[in-house]
Amino acid sequence: MDLIFIRANPSSRCDDEERSSKYPFVSALSMSGGDGDNSYSNNSLLQKRVLLRTDTVLVKNTKEMMKNLDFPKCIKVVDLGCSSGQNTFLAMSEIVNTINGLCKERNQTPPEIDCCLNDLPCNDFNTTFKFIASFNKKLTRQGSCFVSGVPGSFYSRLFPRKSLHFVHSIYSIHFLSKVPDGLEKNKMSVYITSSSPLSEYRAYLNQFQRDFTTFLKLRSEEMVSNGRMVLTLIGRNSIDDPLHRDCCHFWTLLSKSLRDLVFEGLVSASKVSSFKMPFYDPSKEEVKDMIRKEGSFAINDLETHGFDLSHSIEDYSSLQSNRVKAGQREASCIRAVTETMLVAHFGDAINIDTLFNKYALHVSQHASCRLKTTVSLVVSLIRK
Repeated sequence: MDLIFIRANPSSRCDDEERSSKYPFVSALSMSGGDGDNSYSNNSLLQKRVLLRTDTVLVKNTKEMMKNLDFPKCIKVVDLGCSSGQNTFLAMSEIVNTINGLCKERNQTPPEIDCCLNDLPCNDFNTTFKFIASFNKKLTRQGSCFVSGVPGSFYSRLFPRKSLHFVHSIYSIHFLSKVPDGLEKNKMSVYITSSSPLSEYRAYLNQFQRDFTTFLKLRSEEMVSNGRMVLTLIGRNSIDDPLHRDCCHFWTLLSKSLRDLVFEGLVSASKVSSFKMPFYDPSKEEVKDMIRKEGSFAINDLETHGFDLSHSIEDYSSLQSNRVKAGQREASCIRAVTETMLVAHFGDAINIDTLFNKYALHVSQHASCRLKTTVSLVVSLIRK
C-alpha cells in the first residue's frame, strides 16, 4: 500500500475561553512529548494493552461499517486524541487491514483511506509522525492510505459535515474541556475522593454530561449515516456510592505526593488546592443515559474491562519482588499524562522529579497501591 503524508491545519480552540479562564493549565493538556525516559511514547504500555485486548470490537465494527455502507470507494477514519507515539497507528493499522482483508474476501476493490490523527495543537505530532514508516510496514499491500494531522479540540467541529466513516478514540474522552466550577470545598485533593462533598461529584458529572453531549452532537454532524464510532475511556463500576472511584487511586497518590511537598515547605498549600484534574470516570449507566438522551447514535456494543497499572510494565512479574522499580514505573506512567499541566500550573515552584519520586515511594510502600483495578468502558456507536 502506498502511504502519502499530508498536513492539515484547521481552526482550533486550544485556547478557547472556557479552557483558560479559571484553570489556565487545562490549555496545556497534552501527554509528555518526545521519546525520552519520561515521554508518553515510552510510558503508554497500558494504553497499548487496553487497545490490544479490545480490538475485537474495533474489527467487528469496521467490518459491519463496510458492509452496511456497501463498500465505499473512499473511507475517512479519525483517531481522536491520538497523542504522541505509535499507539495511534496500532488502531489505524487494525482498521485499515480489516478493511483491506474484507475487500479481498468479498472480491471488492479496496478503497482509498484517509487516516486523520487528531489532538490539541499543543500535542507533539512530530514524534507521532516518526512512526509513519513502521505503520506502512504493518499494512497489507493494497489500495492507498493518506495520513494527516488534525490539530484541534474534539469539543469543537473538526471535519466537514457527513465526511467521517469511522471514529476511534482510546483514553481521551474522559478528559474534560474544563475543570468544573464549584470545587472550592475540596482542599488539597486533585480529584474526587471518598471524603469529598457530594456537590463535587455532581459538579464533575454535570461537566461530563455537557462535554460528552457536545462531543456526540458534533460527531453526529461530521459522520455519515451508518458510520461507526468506537470509544474506550476510563470509567467505573456502577455502585450505590457515587464518591467511590475504581480507578482513581493514582489521583489520590498524586494528591498525597503534592501534600508531601506542602508539608516540607516546597510548594504552597493554596497552589496545590487550586490544581484539579479535568477528568471524569463515568459509569456504564451514565454513558448509556447520555447517548440515549442526545439521540444521534445507537449503541452497538458496551463492554467493561479491568486493568491495573501493572499493565504499564513490560514484565511485571519480574518487578513484584522489586517494589521500588515497580513504583518508579507507575510514577513514570502518571508523569507522562500530567507533567505538562503540572508545569503550567506550578511553574518553577515545583520540582517534578521530586514530586514523582515521592509518588513512586508511596506506590512501593503500599502493595495495595499497585493492585488497584482500573475499569475501561468500550462503547461502539452507529450513527442513525
